[in-house]
Amino acid sequence: MLGHKTIPAMDSSRGGIEVVVEELAPRLVWMGFKVTCYNRKGCNNGGLSGYKGVRLKAVPTFKRRGLAAVTSSFFATIKATFGGYDVIHFHAEGPCFWMWIPGLLGRKCVCTVHGLDFAREKWKSGIGSYYIKTGERMAVKYASEIIVLSKGVQKYFRETYERTTVYIPNGICQPNVREAREITEKLGLKKDEYILFLGRIVPEKGLRYLIKAYNGLHTDKKLVIAGGSSDTNAFTAEIKKSAGKNVIFTGFVVGRLREELYSNAYVYVLPSDLEGMPISLLEAISYGNCCVVSDIEECAEVVEDKGVVFQKGNVMDLQEKLQMLCDDEELVQKYKNGAAEFAGMKYSWDDVAKNTAKLYENLFK
Repeated sequence: MLGHKTIPAMDSSRGGIEVVVEELAPRLVWMGFKVTCYNRKGCNNGGLSGYKGVRLKAVPTFKRRGLAAVTSSFFATIKATFGGYDVIHFHAEGPCFWMWIPGLLGRKCVCTVHGLDFAREKWKSGIGSYYIKTGERMAVKYASEIIVLSKGVQKYFRETYERTTVYIPNGICQPNVREAREITEKLGLKKDEYILFLGRIVPEKGLRYLIKAYNGLHTDKKLVIAGGSSDTNAFTAEIKKSAGKNVIFTGFVVGRLREELYSNAYVYVLPSDLEGMPISLLEAISYGNCCVVSDIEECAEVVEDKGVVFQKGNVMDLQEKLQMLCDDEELVQKYKNGAAEFAGMKYSWDDVAKNTAKLYENLFK
């Protein structure tokens, strides 16, 4: 496997792709596969050479912005191509830029499309856009199978390339529900006193809408924005400047602090313009949260009727939905009841591993 930053990720390098690889790879090992993950050199994973039976190998990585993904994916592809593997599994579209190398040599390649990355703000133009779009086309041409996480992305590949894909959504883990302790000591927060956004601070997450909507609310509940930037320091500064005194920025969170934030939120909100299949939303539902999401297919199909949906980019609609929930605790509790059970029945990492293993095995039939 390649295309992720590192596993296990112990700092802000932990994104959705890293969560997927970290959950999937060990389960494949438990099922009898030999799995190697190529990590970026320099990313913090505690210096491990193995993780839950998965072999970890670090590849050279140029740390300059825009070059880390390109260089690490290139070196990982070269090593994987000549490493004697039965399957090379690329994660995300960009790394597939190099798939032509194993493809021309007849290696079996699989690509998981975690989202249409070319549409993200920082990759909409320039070399980054070319790299990702070319990677997408290389995947269409050379991948034996393409895995997608949402029906919307599946439709995109069908209509754009007439290419069939395999739908395997992400899973969730059994959450560690925590009482408020660290969030009280460090952030001054108590249960049900805050609205939570947890994710990367990037433009496509809809934080501009969220700040404007929150600023118009009549509530004493605080807004907590938990997450780090992703080469988006200027955007982070813009968001902080527009936020009022009741908006708390925690930075990147892990461990008990992260678990407490999920466990004690009044409402979780994800106002994204663009997603693949948001891990943070799955996590929020698994903790039994009342979730407010934009009406993009990748979010709406996750929550179904177990969450509140607003029109993407519509600040007034988001504000009205949040105000409705702030004014009606019984309605919030109604959404919370059964949310965790619903998520646990619908999304399972064990199922993800079984379906991925079946896909691998079908390549050789």
